Amino acid sequence: MDVIDLRDFYGKPLGRVARVLIGRHIRVLWPNVKGLSVLGLGFATPFLGLFLGEAERVLGLMPAQQGVLRWPSEGRCLTGLTDEKELPLDDECIDRVLVVHGVEASESLRASLRQVWRVLTPGGKVLIVVPNRRGLWARREATPFGHGQPFSRSQITQALRESMFSPAGWEMALFVPPFEWRPLIRAANAWERIGGFLWPRFSGVILVEATKQIYAATPIPDGSRRASRQRVRAVLPVQGGGVVSRRDEDDTIS
Repeated sequence: MDVIDLRDFYGKPLGRVARVLIGRHIRVLWPNVKGLSVLGLGFATPFLGLFLGEAERVLGLMPAQQGVLRWPSEGRCLTGLTDEKELPLDDECIDRVLVVHGVEASESLRASLRQVWRVLTPGGKVLIVVPNRRGLWARREATPFGHGQPFSRSQITQALRESMFSPAGWEMALFVPPFEWRPLIRAANAWERIGGFLWPRFSGVILVEATKQIYAATPIPDGSRRASRQRVRAVLPVQGGGVVSRRDEDDTIS
């Protein structure tokens, strides 16, 4: 899916519900980012608004194959286009990295995670949101979570450990069935409570927080190091504005 498809999904009732529900769990794992720098990778802008006004710096980078949208819709643009294997950032300059709609669509997951490792400060944390391969959302292509490669908890754990990350926290979200049916959407909070209690393994998405490990690091090849110094300078956002307005950031489910 490209950025237009993703933007359109989060503009629909089901997408707004997904943003609110996932956002709550992100805040459980990251309740306070005051004074920290936060980077969003993939299509994380629907959730980066949670940190505006709190984090010292917020930035969103979107992969070239996906495209880029301006965000936020007002004020200074905080998004850019990048190659997932060559992030245009210095080493150890970011405290927190949020990855949404990035891992499942990655063309080179290990290289992408190594770039995340490179830009994170020692002890920095990454929070990844991925489709749960056991969940209904991964089986329905009408949502972005039905595209790309879904993961089990063990699979994402292995991918993180191979890239020098240690999983530290878990959350499960999206137990409401992924259908644009008003009664379901209105009952989303109830589905979330009941599903988390009765069938947590069948959530729509898995959220995993992992910490950067700095022992026994594998050196980055010289070629990759040289490539990482090539900075992506200019981005031309798609006309039509950003994905989430400041008013949208305060949406709740009634």
